[in-house]
Amino acid sequence: MSDHLVGRNRLWARLDQAVAALPEPPSTPIAVVDLDAFDANADDLVRRAGGKPLRVASKSLRVPALIRRALAHDGFSGVLAFTVAEALWLHETGVSDDIVVAYPSVDVAALRRLLASPSAAAAITLMVDDPAHLDVVDAARDSHDVQVRIALDLDAGLRLGGQHIGPKRSPLFDTADVVALARRVVERDGFRLVGVMTYEGQVAGVQDDVPDQRTRSLLVRRLKQASMAQLEVRRREIAEALSRVADLEFWNGGGSGSVEATAADAAVTEIAAGSGLLVPGIFDHYASFEPRPAAYFGLRVTRKPTPNMATVHGGGLIASGATGADRSPVPWAPPGLHLTGLEGAGEVQTPLTGHPAALLRIGDLVWFRHAKSGELFEHVRDVHLVRDATVTEVVPSYRGCDRAF
Repeated sequence: MSDHLVGRNRLWARLDQAVAALPEPPSTPIAVVDLDAFDANADDLVRRAGGKPLRVASKSLRVPALIRRALAHDGFSGVLAFTVAEALWLHETGVSDDIVVAYPSVDVAALRRLLASPSAAAAITLMVDDPAHLDVVDAARDSHDVQVRIALDLDAGLRLGGQHIGPKRSPLFDTADVVALARRVVERDGFRLVGVMTYEGQVAGVQDDVPDQRTRSLLVRRLKQASMAQLEVRRREIAEALSRVADLEFWNGGGSGSVEATAADAAVTEIAAGSGLLVPGIFDHYASFEPRPAAYFGLRVTRKPTPNMATVHGGGLIASGATGADRSPVPWAPPGLHLTGLEGAGEVQTPLTGHPAALLRIGDLVWFRHAKSGELFEHVRDVHLVRDATVTEVVPSYRGCDRAF
């Protein structure tokens, strides 16, 4: 048996042992985070960043205790939030006083709260890529006394043969358009331009070392190299042009899958990372780093439809994005279990096949990995932090704090 399979069997045993020792058996899904793996992943991200600070992508965690834990590691600084309401809450609860909202906001109620709090406005940076975003902020305010921190979100995709490869985010690509919007921010009362963001999702978020897709993986790696080469030139040109408009505090780039490549770009001053702390299923096959899964959810066997099958309760925690097999949860421990092609991961039951299914009995736990980081914790209120075979602490998720963003 390979070391990989031995490790997964040991994981099955120690997570079962940790849950069995709790005073009351928790309801499923049982969310756990392996702290040893989490901390090792944090250290590895810092190493890969080569001295540049890492900004914690809160969307990929959604557990305040884990965001605080990441920020406590040397090399991490600040939070990359996904809504203004979330950023306000993280600031108000003392999680961070340096928060960049990664997406433009038209949430007028949240913007009014931001504008009503000078301390929050000083701690939170808003993202824009269109003058209309500035109009929304101005429509939410009664005066221009509070200065709003602004960052520009630039398209970081690859243009190749007339095609655009990468996330469809910002309309800002050409240097002239970026500078034009930067000037509008600088010249407009009540705003201050402090940063830039370039998220190269086609590099950071795409698997490039899939064992049974070697030809495709080679093509992906070549596209990534071409993308980073083109983006480095664009960043340098845009940075030079923006230097004549404003003194920027930061240039955010990258993600967990592109840390080394992004850190090598002189224009980038900080790197976003979140998924690399928990390593969900879609982060398994990257050439740039060795995955250490840290987040799991447990489901109990409730049926044995045949002697060689086991059915667990629940399981249909499907990840966002383009639908496909890679968005389904992965049966992980014990190793060797598989979803069925007919039912897949169901809302109230998930049948499993594979040789371990014959050994499972009603009431046994099966441990899964979610496909995308952070989204697991939208389905649970409690997160069990595990070290070795012991639950050291049970902490609330955003949902457990009665927050939904």
